Amino acid sequence: MTALFALATSLLWGLADFGGGLLTRRTPALTVVVVSQTIAAAVLGVIVLATGGWSEAGPRLWFAVAAGVVGPVALLSFYRALALGPMGVVSPLATLSVAVPVSVGLFLGERPGPAQFAGIAVAVLGVVLAGGPQLRGAPVQRRAVLLTLVAALGFGTVFVLITEASTTVTGLFLALFVQRVTNVAVGGAALYVAVRRGAPALSGDGLRRSSLPAFAFVGLADVAANGTYAVAAQHGPVTVAAVLASLYPVVTTLAALGFLRERLRAVQAAGAGLALVGTVLLAAG
Repeated sequence: MTALFALATSLLWGLADFGGGLLTRRTPALTVVVVSQTIAAAVLGVIVLATGGWSEAGPRLWFAVAAGVVGPVALLSFYRALALGPMGVVSPLATLSVAVPVSVGLFLGERPGPAQFAGIAVAVLGVVLAGGPQLRGAPVQRRAVLLTLVAALGFGTVFVLITEASTTVTGLFLALFVQRVTNVAVGGAALYVAVRRGAPALSGDGLRRSSLPAFAFVGLADVAANGTYAVAAQHGPVTVAAVLASLYPVVTTLAALGFLRERLRAVQAAGAGLALVGTVLLAAG
């Protein structure tokens, strides 16, 4: 179950990041975060009411609040990095987020077997190569690297916090709702400050109705990924769940290949293959 839900997480995050990166190329990153997370919060609110999730309220929700504060910073940094590109800088470095939950798992006493340790190493190497590392020192690329490192630390922290925010399915819905409401509050406040300082909230053609499905997809895919990761981490080793969930840059790269007709270089193809081998080792271990 851990492997299945963690792989679903990587698929959902990969597609959400691809969509978010595209939206950020024509809409300010803060607006993408606020609009997409607002839609997700509205949907989750309906789910919480329908499932009676409010009965699960308790001290654990403070973890969800903390995740909601950290999340917008990570998302904003990542979307800006994706907009700057190239993907070969952003996607591989984002996998450093795995270091946070893996370190927590090891600290709490998890000890993966030899096959799983090998799988972790192979999978992480594969994801880095799948992004097609391009770290030559153009100024824009250096800024993209810095933003991605900030995002990776934030994503890893959210991994840990959202896992601790609930112990039941209905409680998870409530925790994700609280996280999203906090996301909107923090992101909205940042957007207000940015607009007061003269930054545009929208692109020249405004927020088109035709783009709302894309915002909805990004927000809902992101929240679904948080949910599947929480389930994966609660039902198996965090070290395994975190590494499998970190395969999302491979999905982003393949989405760019399929939808944007970006060419897959030899190093990226080799990386995707290694990521698959690492996945098999982790699942088998």
